[in-house]
Amino acid sequence: MSGFGNALSSSIGKKFIMGITGLFLISFLIVHCGINALIFINDGGLTFNVGAHFMATNWIIRAGEIVLFIGLLAHIFQALRLTLQNQKARPVKYAVNDGKANSKWYSRSMGLLGTLLLIFLVVHLKDFWVVSRFTGIPTVDANGHEDLYAVMREKFQDPVRVAVYILAMISLCYHLLHGFASAFQTMGWNHSKYNGIIKGAGIWYSIIISILFAAMPIAVHFGLIQ
Repeated sequence: MSGFGNALSSSIGKKFIMGITGLFLISFLIVHCGINALIFINDGGLTFNVGAHFMATNWIIRAGEIVLFIGLLAHIFQALRLTLQNQKARPVKYAVNDGKANSKWYSRSMGLLGTLLLIFLVVHLKDFWVVSRFTGIPTVDANGHEDLYAVMREKFQDPVRVAVYILAMISLCYHLLHGFASAFQTMGWNHSKYNGIIKGAGIWYSIIISILFAAMPIAVHFGLIQ
């Protein structure tokens, strides 16, 4: 194995991959949330469908999706490797292990939160991404664009699906609360002068992104937007 390969397979290398892919996914969430938030313009989904049409037809975005999936798979794979590595390094648990003394519960539960998000991601892709990219949407809006907003309204009439989305966004919030600052630290982009800014930005980012994503199914389900 080459020196570069050895570096990536080391514990530090694995954390580096987690950090860089995490930052990439954090950036993607901003774009994805911004496009989805167009439903709050409350124009019957016309503006949202324009955004969805752009995301589905622009070749740069389509190429970016490939990079996104590679990054997502790398993030998941490295998370599993790190979890297994940590378990192997400590096969016998300490007699007394007060994890609360050194870290938040969500920092110690990234594996669980990540698993819940992975399950949600499968449901989400099946609900929207597959139909918009492969099977096609049978209806069009007043502008002649595929009416993905109509699909959203149909899906979010189901209270169980709405509940699943809300629980997933709670998981996302806690996952980001740890992952945001951790990614910067892993990349070495931290300093005592601006660690507070990174931590504060991470908190606000995690809360705002998660609330916006959770507000969408709620607003559609209860008819707060048309």
